[in-house]
Amino acid sequence: MQQIIESTLQLYEKWRGKEAVSIDVLPRSGSERRYFRIHEQGGPSVIATYGANIKENETFFYFSENFFRKQLPVANILAISDDRMFYLQEDFGDISLIDRLESEGYTDEIYKLFQKSLQTLAMLQVKGDAGLDYDRCLTNKDFGRQAIMADLLYFKYYFLDALRKPYDKQKLIDDFEALSNYLTHTEYKYFMFRDFQSRNIMVTSPMSSSGGGKGEAIHFIDYQGGMKGAPQYDVASMLWQARANLNDEWKERLLNDYIIALEKIIGSKVNKTVFKSQYNGYVMIRLLQVLGAYGFRGLFERKAHFLTSIPLALTNLKWFINHQSIGISLPEFKKVLDICVDDEIIQQFTPLQANEKTPLIIKINSFSYKKGLPDDSTGHGGGFVFDCRGILNPGRIEEFKSQTGRDKSVIDFLEQQTKMNDFLNSVFDIVDITVEDYLKRDFESLMISFGCTGGQHRSVYAADALARHLKNKFKVKIELKHHIQDEKKWINTPNP
Repeated sequence: MQQIIESTLQLYEKWRGKEAVSIDVLPRSGSERRYFRIHEQGGPSVIATYGANIKENETFFYFSENFFRKQLPVANILAISDDRMFYLQEDFGDISLIDRLESEGYTDEIYKLFQKSLQTLAMLQVKGDAGLDYDRCLTNKDFGRQAIMADLLYFKYYFLDALRKPYDKQKLIDDFEALSNYLTHTEYKYFMFRDFQSRNIMVTSPMSSSGGGKGEAIHFIDYQGGMKGAPQYDVASMLWQARANLNDEWKERLLNDYIIALEKIIGSKVNKTVFKSQYNGYVMIRLLQVLGAYGFRGLFERKAHFLTSIPLALTNLKWFINHQSIGISLPEFKKVLDICVDDEIIQQFTPLQANEKTPLIIKINSFSYKKGLPDDSTGHGGGFVFDCRGILNPGRIEEFKSQTGRDKSVIDFLEQQTKMNDFLNSVFDIVDITVEDYLKRDFESLMISFGCTGGQHRSVYAADALARHLKNKFKVKIELKHHIQDEKKWINTPNP
């Protein structure tokens, strides 16, 4: 990581003609790319990216240069390293549309931002498509039958088959092929973003903005997977994003808003019946592709966040198949979908959650092995004790010695340069089993402790992470105590 940071700063200095004041390591995305924010004295910050996949980088450069030249809302590429693995681009800040939605709720102002995003999407799709060389795409140049089949098979292998329910595999493949052929023959094909959702839409507000979407600019990121395809796919991706959880009225209104915007740009009327029928088909594809991703990340890689997202994705799918039609008969496919959205399956992935009457209180501690294990005042024997000393110790690094597991630089180190994430995913799996059982049996107390050498870095970070996980997943009461840090009065213990 240090070598990557040094190379990033060298590119910045070569481009800017002076050294940066500071560099922040940004959270890792779903890809292997690494992102940084570079600051200079009195000037604007820039985003730096490192990606070892040069073909992916080249595709991003090509799309970005093409779109920026057409004055579409993407970042300007400022500098590229000679090896094509590092690049600098304009910084749109760190507030995405999903951030705005989650902080403000389903207000008129947020609706206008979704509406504006879809209107801007239509412009990107149509104008961005003009003269674009799709042979330079990262994978397929066209989202046709092969790409649709890939999404359907992703769902089959990583979610459906993991349920271990019987179905006719050959008949299902036949239905997949029929659906792929149906969706391939679409009237409109333009640039398809491929991963158009609210976390990839950045919102910037000028100082003069008074809210309500006025003056607020929309910018797009992460379109390197784009290809030529049906515009409905991107609309389906945004409106049916599980995390956004838009209501039915918003989905219908926003779809109509998008069609109006598309008609204005292409200069002709859209056959809404056909357009919406194929849109429904792409909603289905997108919902299944997302379930495949959640299955892979959750069921196979054991990532707790993705496991907790499965029930909402299944609920979305259930509502859709009960209320919408994709205009083609697919009997085995229908049978499989009914299996997936059965109440038993949804319940299987839905964790129990506490309420106001739930007696369980989970006491989470961080401690130093040099000082000894925390006492259990409940008399139940102390519960789980996890030893964090197998994780690389930030305390051995000079710059971290006076910091704790709550300081950003230590957090970045633990998340990016150690096996802490793997360690915690295993902890989550073990603890979740017990918490769920204790909730069922109305137990009153569970104690979980994390120890490390000094009780300052690794155990503090781990205790905070588990507290957030349990509160988010089970809504259970948490009492969090950092024994060494509380004694030193270095930090206050907030609610997780």
